[in-house]
Amino acid sequence: MSHITYKIVRHDTGWAYTADGTYSETFPSHDAALRAARRAAGEQRISGDTAGISWEDEGGHWREELSEGADRPETDVEG
Repeated sequence: MSHITYKIVRHDTGWAYTADGTYSETFPSHDAALRAARRAAGEQRISGDTAGISWEDEGGHWREELSEGADRPETDVEG
């Protein structure tokens, strides 16, 4: 099982959270970013339907794979 850590950081003119190198939108306060990160982390753990997904890798190539709906990561929030 994979693990994702959401981290609260200063970003642009406010605060954001990062997960796996990606920034969220900017929030006006640390508390607002923390609430959003906790919500996103919780939603990430919810099982869903098995579905086909497409994604672009680091080299710019598109990949397709089957994502099992019950294969959800463990998550936590720092900051």
